[in-house]
Amino acid sequence: MISFESIDFENKKVLLRVDLNVPLENRKVTNDFRIRQSAPTIHKILNSGGSVILVTHIGRPKEGEEDPNLSTSILIPALERVLNMPVRFKKDWITGFEINKGEVVLCENVRFLKGETSNDLQLAKDMSNLCDIFINEAFSSSHRAHASNYGVAQNCKIKAPGPLFLTEIQALHKIIKKNESPSLAIIGGSKISTKTALIRNLSRKVDHLILGGGIANLIIKARGFRIGQSLFEEKAFEETCRMIKDIDNIIFPVDVVCANEFSKMATGTVKSLNEIDENDIILDFGPKTLEKIESKLRSAKTILWNGPLGVFEFDNFAYGTRTMAELIAESSAFSVAGGGDTIASIEKFRVSDKISYISTAGGAFLEFLEGKKSPVISILEQH
Repeated sequence: MISFESIDFENKKVLLRVDLNVPLENRKVTNDFRIRQSAPTIHKILNSGGSVILVTHIGRPKEGEEDPNLSTSILIPALERVLNMPVRFKKDWITGFEINKGEVVLCENVRFLKGETSNDLQLAKDMSNLCDIFINEAFSSSHRAHASNYGVAQNCKIKAPGPLFLTEIQALHKIIKKNESPSLAIIGGSKISTKTALIRNLSRKVDHLILGGGIANLIIKARGFRIGQSLFEEKAFEETCRMIKDIDNIIFPVDVVCANEFSKMATGTVKSLNEIDENDIILDFGPKTLEKIESKLRSAKTILWNGPLGVFEFDNFAYGTRTMAELIAESSAFSVAGGGDTIASIEKFRVSDKISYISTAGGAFLEFLEGKKSPVISILEQH
């Protein structure tokens, strides 16, 4: 794999695949975190004498059709503010255009182009013809072989992962290949079926597993306890029963916080597992379970966090997730966090500056932790 630092960018046109899939409201950027993440790489190329062609997607438009509400032109004000320089928008870019040394050009949403997600060969060649060098900073899409991340790399002699891309890989390697013991993983979410492979793989990589949210409800039910009206994935019940027999390092809850309705105004009641009745809804972990978790978190040297423990969006049931977030923040362990709900809880409890690495990669983050080989990483490794 070619090193980004070894590349001579002088007088070179660089196609930089970035992830600027930022949240929007009324055609305005509401969170510029991903733009700020990309800025150092852009400046590095410019300061080394190159020009930058930015390629990204926003949202999930129907491929080949334009949606003005998902046009990357919306990003221009935020990009110019973060980069502190003019950025040119190019709507019709795939047929080629002139770019000056030291210039940044933002291309229209790549998913407006038919053939992007199917990795159309001609489209990939057209992209490669725009540049001298291809740099990939979009780890978040690296689990899918698209024209703008896989096909273009096939057609470029000089290609490399950018600093952000490499940082993500290195952080995840510390979790699954080189973690310091004691190591611990927290996995939450509503559906266990989407995380079964992840849980099984991590159970072989870490010392302790904590399972929260709807996943924990199903675990409780699989162990023979009632869960009342709580959220759980019924079709995954048998697989969950098999899984808890196979895995011996899960930290099981011993008490929970229940309510009689799913509402932010509901009042919580702490119950041991054998006290849960048919009308209860489990919305958080109880204090005795949190004590068990606290002891493991305080001694941990490596922590992975993917998913809340309970319904943290409701303040009455946020205590478990808040406690866990604060314990991770206080810890000297190497910590990696990822997933939409995880990032939302990190922001809610204001601990982002205390987490070693926060991933915004979504599906790519999970598939890497499952042990799957990324097609995009494979193509970048080829000379």
